[in-house]
Amino acid sequence: MSEENKKVAEEAAEKVDAVATEKVEKTNAKVEESTEEVVKEKPKAKAKAKKTTKKIAPKKEEAFDWEAYEAGDDEYSAADRKKLEADYEKELSTIAPNEVLDGTVVSMTDREVIVNINYKSDGIISRNEFRYNEDLKAGDTVEVLVEKQEDKKGQLILSHKKARVLRSWERVNEAHDNDIVLEGFIKCRTKGGMIVEVLGLEAFLPGSQIDVKPIRDYDEYVGKKMEFKVVKINHEFRNVVVSHKALIEADLEEQKKEIMSKLEVGQVLEGTVKNITSYGVFIDLGGIDGLVHITDLSWGRVNHPEEIVTLDEKINVVILEFDDEKKRIQLGLKQLSSHPWDALDEKLAIGDKINGKVVVVADYGAFVEIQPGVEALLHVSEMSWSTHLRSAGDFLSVGQEIEAQVLTLDREERKMSLGMKQLQPDPWAEIAKKYPTGSQHKVTVRNFTNFG
Repeated sequence: MSEENKKVAEEAAEKVDAVATEKVEKTNAKVEESTEEVVKEKPKAKAKAKKTTKKIAPKKEEAFDWEAYEAGDDEYSAADRKKLEADYEKELSTIAPNEVLDGTVVSMTDREVIVNINYKSDGIISRNEFRYNEDLKAGDTVEVLVEKQEDKKGQLILSHKKARVLRSWERVNEAHDNDIVLEGFIKCRTKGGMIVEVLGLEAFLPGSQIDVKPIRDYDEYVGKKMEFKVVKINHEFRNVVVSHKALIEADLEEQKKEIMSKLEVGQVLEGTVKNITSYGVFIDLGGIDGLVHITDLSWGRVNHPEEIVTLDEKINVVILEFDDEKKRIQLGLKQLSSHPWDALDEKLAIGDKINGKVVVVADYGAFVEIQPGVEALLHVSEMSWSTHLRSAGDFLSVGQEIEAQVLTLDREERKMSLGMKQLQPDPWAEIAKKYPTGSQHKVTVRNFTNFG
């Protein structure tokens, strides 16, 4: 390069340095001016800062330590973890196998019902177990039994049918222990009584425990709803015995006390024929029963009470006697009518002939009814003049109409005796004339003895 060219280059470089220096000086001057303005405006900025909230600069996010994660380091301490686990457990219900709980229906499918029991997972119940409840819907509360907390698929398995049975047994036992009255439905008849559905369980109602009155038609109770009291539970065989009669008797006991306190001998009451037996009739006096013995039904002879009264017939009876302690009342029906002896013909006298009907035949004689309620004894010795007397049955039979003579008559004692042989002539009265001494007769040998 020539010297001239070097000079030109040096001059150009100097000009560039001068221009750059000038620009830097101008820039520094502007910065100083702006700095002075900032200093001047600083008091104003402080005043504004009092009115505004100071902004906190966000912290710089720390980088995730993958090495610590892989090494198993935990950001929670053991104490913190235990506290978190305890808080989590509080939110879940504690369940055990075969425990009965109340759950809420979450959803339903054609085959399954999903139920929430506040556990870590919802439980499943077969839809068939709710066939009795066609109106089941989501949100309904149902009782369930925990069969398995987890099956092979980790699913919570529940049963509604088993829960109903267990809950029913709990309620039945509670009703038995606390004398709680339950409502039941009589399903059908069975040997000795009825089958009753109580709280979803089948119970036995004995025929004697249906009512205080004897039951003549059990079928009329089938399909009825009644109140019952649990009287017996067999836990071994899972049998329940209920009674409706026990509820009635509890109410009748107070009525009995009240009725017994007002009874008097000779008092006439109206009652209903409750039961008829071979020995008498039981009369319902409105809460308490009394017995009319067969001998007190009629002044006449009665073979069976059904000849006098019928079931459910309303009759008047008189109180003959009663035992307040034993709650027994003896009643009479015939005592309400006058005694037939009082109506006996006053002209009847000893020696008169009368007609009657044989009502009883015994070895020693027969009883003859002169008129209803008036009977007389016909002794076997008065049936024939024969000295070889046999049983009265050889002479008479029940129902036979006979004619006899009055032998004795006592109106005060109301006794009378009759004789039949007196209507025939006495063969010994004419024996001397008919068979004089020394006369000969042809006879028949009747018997042999040691003496003749």
